[in-house]
Amino acid sequence: MAGQWHEKWLTKRNGIIVLLLIALLFPVVIDNQYYLQVIIKAIIFSIAVYGLNIIAGYTGQLNLAHAGFFAIGAYSVGLLTVKAGLNYWLALGLALVITTVLGLVIGLIALRTTGHFFAIYTLCVGYIIYLIIYKWDEFTGGVRGLIGIPAPAPLGPLSFNTLVSQYYLTLFFLIITIFVIYRLSHSLLGRTFVAIRNSEELAQTIGVNTMTNKLTAFVLSTFFAGLAGGLYASFIRFLGPEISYVVITFDMVMYLLVGGIGTLAGPVIGTVLVTVIVQSLQFLEDYRMLVFGPVLVLLIVFYPRGLVGGYLEWKIKRDLKRKSEQMKSGGRDRTVVQPHHNAKLGS
Repeated sequence: MAGQWHEKWLTKRNGIIVLLLIALLFPVVIDNQYYLQVIIKAIIFSIAVYGLNIIAGYTGQLNLAHAGFFAIGAYSVGLLTVKAGLNYWLALGLALVITTVLGLVIGLIALRTTGHFFAIYTLCVGYIIYLIIYKWDEFTGGVRGLIGIPAPAPLGPLSFNTLVSQYYLTLFFLIITIFVIYRLSHSLLGRTFVAIRNSEELAQTIGVNTMTNKLTAFVLSTFFAGLAGGLYASFIRFLGPEISYVVITFDMVMYLLVGGIGTLAGPVIGTVLVTVIVQSLQFLEDYRMLVFGPVLVLLIVFYPRGLVGGYLEWKIKRDLKRKSEQMKSGGRDRTVVQPHHNAKLGS
């Protein structure tokens, strides 16, 4: 009886409510500015990783220029607010347009390649974006960086000058992102992405325009990267060329692999978990990767589909096992009842 009550309580809806309450109450319970900064940064990168999950997890195309688009969104907000003097929200909207348009142009060329060639091409694109930011001193600030980016402008009575207010702002955008990805993954478009990931040739034979759908996934991916970059710019208030470096893309891929590629909850779980673990090992300084590295390798070996993917796989196996046991028990009941029924007919 207790087991049945436990299973009824652990439903998807109740789990979402509990996680949402934890997220909402976190700044109230944890009164620590450092921890709050770490979680805000993890939330921002979670949005970017959700964008990477669209193109890599659902469509099966590894975009190694993702950090470049993240930097484009960040620098667009920074330049439009600092040098053009625009309102933050207008700058954020324009940054999303700029990032998406560039994603469309680059995607039209990049998606003519497939597999490893696509990954190599986007790796080169990401490095070119890094070089432009690094070398164009007059425009981007180069090595000196871009300083003086303002906080988000107030929206009516709501101001965003404190860490707590920025936490709830980034959390709001994360919730919107998860909702959009959820609706996308359960739509015909999302199922088309998965069909392309499973077999692009088979998808073409049933009439799917793979180029158009892959381009749509690529553009959506860059949109969320630009959104995360815009939020990052207003949170950090300083930008340097290192945010566009390919290492940042590999960090995002790591977050996605740990959480679960192609899953809904994987990006946020992987990003928050890895970020917290890495920050917890800061006292080891340069040796922290000697501890974290083997843990990450073991995790990938034993959970190749990530934590969320491993849990979903275990849940499917458990449900199938229960169904098979029910079928066996039902078959035994029929074999016990059948002779008694025949005896009645014989009498």
